[in-house]
Amino acid sequence: RYLAGDRAALAHAAERLPSFYIREKEALIRGLAKLTRARHAKHGDTIYHLEPNIKEVPGGIRDFQVACWLAQLAHITPGALLPGAEQYLPDESRAELLEAKRFLFALRCYLHYFNERDNNILTFEHQERAAAEGRGKCFPDGGDAAAWMRDYFRNVRVIRRLAARLLEEVATPEHSLFAMFRDRKSRLSNPDFAVTRGQLYVRHPEALETEPGLMLRLFEFIARHGVPLAPETERRVSRAVPAFRMHLEQARRIELPLWPPIASVLKMQHAYAALVAMRETGVLAALFPEYERIDCLVVRDFYHRYTVDEHSLRTIKHLHELRGADDPLTRHFAELMEEIEQPELLFLALLFHDAGKGGGEGDHVSTGLELAEQAMDRIQMGEQDRETVRFLIRHHLEMSATMTRRDLADPETARYFAGRVSTLERLRKLTLMTYADIAAVNPEALTPWRKDLLWQLYVATHNQLTREMEAERIEAEQGPAAPPFLEGLPTRYLRTHAAEQIAEHGRLAAIFQRRSIAINLSRRHSLYEVVVLAADRPFLFASIAGTISSFAMNIVKAEAFSNSEGMVLDTLVFSDPNRNLELNPSEADRFRSTLEHVVLGKIDVRELLQKRRAPASLRRPRVPRQIAFDNETASNETLFHVITEDRPGLLYDLASTFSFNRCDIDVVLIDTEGNKAVDVFYVRSKGRKLSSDKARDLCEELDKACRGEE
Repeated sequence: RYLAGDRAALAHAAERLPSFYIREKEALIRGLAKLTRARHAKHGDTIYHLEPNIKEVPGGIRDFQVACWLAQLAHITPGALLPGAEQYLPDESRAELLEAKRFLFALRCYLHYFNERDNNILTFEHQERAAAEGRGKCFPDGGDAAAWMRDYFRNVRVIRRLAARLLEEVATPEHSLFAMFRDRKSRLSNPDFAVTRGQLYVRHPEALETEPGLMLRLFEFIARHGVPLAPETERRVSRAVPAFRMHLEQARRIELPLWPPIASVLKMQHAYAALVAMRETGVLAALFPEYERIDCLVVRDFYHRYTVDEHSLRTIKHLHELRGADDPLTRHFAELMEEIEQPELLFLALLFHDAGKGGGEGDHVSTGLELAEQAMDRIQMGEQDRETVRFLIRHHLEMSATMTRRDLADPETARYFAGRVSTLERLRKLTLMTYADIAAVNPEALTPWRKDLLWQLYVATHNQLTREMEAERIEAEQGPAAPPFLEGLPTRYLRTHAAEQIAEHGRLAAIFQRRSIAINLSRRHSLYEVVVLAADRPFLFASIAGTISSFAMNIVKAEAFSNSEGMVLDTLVFSDPNRNLELNPSEADRFRSTLEHVVLGKIDVRELLQKRRAPASLRRPRVPRQIAFDNETASNETLFHVITEDRPGLLYDLASTFSFNRCDIDVVLIDTEGNKAVDVFYVRSKGRKLSSDKARDLCEELDKACRGEE
């Protein structure tokens, strides 16, 4: 471009440059793409910075220039002059792009004027001044600095889309390993969607406006596979948002649950990419109008780096990225992530944990709870799931405050926090929420020191909760109106069961008093839960577990309690991988009948299990086996920790081993994640904890049981 000097020299260069550009075209494009992607990575691959460098961030001035350069290089032809810098901007977004350019160029002039030098950092102070002094002049009339920053982000968003589009279309080499990998993704295509050149297309885009389920399946596909929307698809999705809002309102009127498809998106590995695409197209605000309050919201905080909405989405990104953890301390949290139940509840809580910062009366936690309540009502979530989300939002700041303000070596700290969380599952989720919340503040926030403090608090609270499981029992005088069956159960029972569950168990207890057995089978989302009330006897828990395994079910969680009257209350949660109970209604009746006969001693469970056992030669342990006992945690019981490869009949074999050795199982905590079984048994013999010698011998027996040896 001409600034000053000899115009003839400029004309001479203009004649010769096209041939240079044509000769070096591919190298120039590769170089521009490499520099641009490195610059984006340096700024976290996001436009949503609180104090951005308006030239260097994604969507900044440099991205507009790169987009123009790439378009020029793509369209240059031999014998022609170099195309104009803005000649090949896409027609459908040209007006938006030129307005975004005008906004940023004007802003850069303001910053240079304020700073009296070349400084492109848009600080909080400069945001205030630009909003106040430039309103109605260089910038649109608006409200305060926060509203003005929304204009900034919306302009930057337009440029970011253009740069991303041209980097994909122009700067992706056709003959490279990347191209081969991208083409392999085309195999992911299905009747609804096509993957071409690594981008996602809708086969029948008009259906986006008539079939709301297609819109949700589209973002579930992104969350599952990580394939980005093609620019054309992004435009069509944005145009279909008004119709999508109408469909959502209709679904609400007929009380159609929207939570299951939303949960599917949140659970997938690429949930962050899907949520970002939903935000950019307006689909996220259509699903959750409450989220508009924090869209592009800047809150003055020198600790945070990102806008409130970006921070919230990044919390989910950090938890999904735990799968690739390499340092030992982070792996602790990765293992914790594998252990939690219904991770989608944690992700929804993270989505709304800072929603209250978008205004409203009171503190942001209270406001966030109200907004989350509206959203959960709209998507038809169950009450028990809602309570988990409420708990996490209500307490999302407490773990961080406790770990930095209280002495973690003081036993009182663990007792205090155990009282706040009440259950191990809540503790796991709140620990991961705290991890994600700190990690998403800025890249340097979650230091190794903070990770260590968080893990110390988790371990101390976990040990405290475990220690309390059997030390405290429910007594009759604790509540005269309480159902009689509660007397003698561990106080942990009250902490881990909602009021409606306790009421249901009271109903089953009345049936037990009449028939000596009560069984309830119910479905919980994709899992089934069976509750058995029966008179205590040796091998009872093992028999129940064995019966479930004999029906080709996979046990994922179990609890066992006994009260002072000798009544056992066992709860087992299992999956039905072959969908036998779902596809064959009569199978549920056969399951209940068989289980009742086994509990009453009319059928030998060992005969049922013979058909389910895998040959010993096929059992190849991939999970390192760990078996240990603990005589310190509980006052009256010995704890046995078993981590091993899961297999059919494993829980039956472990429980039978205790019974063969004349041990009583007071409490059992079973978790199964993938092929890994993590079991904890609270065991007594003749009313007392086991001796160390007896416990060591029993560990050897349990090791044999894990291997399937008789």
